Amino acid sequence: MRNNRAMSVRPHRIAVLALDHVVGLDLGTPSQVFSTARSTGGSHFYDVRVCTPGGRPVRSTAGYQVLPDHGLELLDTADTVIVPGIHDGNALTAGSIEPEVADALRSAYERGARVMSICTGAFVLAAAGLLDGRRATTHWAYAEQFRRLHQRVDLDPGVLFIADDRMLTSAGVAAGIDLCLHVIRLDHGSEVANRAARRCVMPPWRDGGQAQYIERPVPRATDASTATAREWARQRLHESIALRDLAEQARMSVRTFTRRFRSETGLSPAQWLLQQRTDHARLLLETTDLTVDQIARRCGFGTTAALRQQLHQRIGVAPSTYRRTFHPRPELIET
Repeated sequence: MRNNRAMSVRPHRIAVLALDHVVGLDLGTPSQVFSTARSTGGSHFYDVRVCTPGGRPVRSTAGYQVLPDHGLELLDTADTVIVPGIHDGNALTAGSIEPEVADALRSAYERGARVMSICTGAFVLAAAGLLDGRRATTHWAYAEQFRRLHQRVDLDPGVLFIADDRMLTSAGVAAGIDLCLHVIRLDHGSEVANRAARRCVMPPWRDGGQAQYIERPVPRATDASTATAREWARQRLHESIALRDLAEQARMSVRTFTRRFRSETGLSPAQWLLQQRTDHARLLLETTDLTVDQIARRCGFGTTAALRQQLHQRIGVAPSTYRRTFHPRPELIET
């Protein structure tokens, strides 16, 4: 995925394709999230518009109709096309979509556009033949139905989102927000994505490989929380932090703390801490002139080799490559 930092002449054009039975929250997600991605001077990085086949009104699952300003011709010039989830229709029941919709989606991808889906929008992309032979995801509750209809797609319903070159798919509802933030981070770096996340009152980063929350019971309401321990740890990422240290900050036994921590975050304490260290390292690579060795120590990795291994596992690149892509001074030489 190319970095759009230098492409500041015009906003990146996003076309959101709404079909009948579109999920209301999914439809609003791209506009809400991408509109918060702005330069420090306040300029918008993205221009988000909604279209439907023929520019006709479509029904949403939220009890209202969507009256768009554009038809499928919007896809002809879009840099990114996003298909929100649907809760009914032939794409879900028969694995088929209108030929004009399939043609428009294929044409957009073939000319170089990035194509994304939120939740069951993956059924639409699959019906257009765009997911054949690719890894993809959708809402876990629709996984078996998806597999029956689209056996040539390598479906992984256990993750939040998957990026397969210019084809990106996400799980249900909130995972669509995660995917949009992921795209902002790819295009403009963590600092812009983090500002967008704060405007949306969202966590700045959930790894796409993180498991979907599949019918887990809601924890019983209690005054006890691991939030204090998590904030304590964030301030000490450069230090060695043991599980017992975290449990003591929350005034819980290790066993209780571990159970409650996973209930609140969906991760083990070790997984969460590693994620925090990696995210902080990415931010320092983007926004400081510290050497990779200094960053590794400040983030608690200890060695450059450990930091390099974690970055490669999470995003597939070395620290120096990441910095050259996202640092405003790409001429920096790593040491």
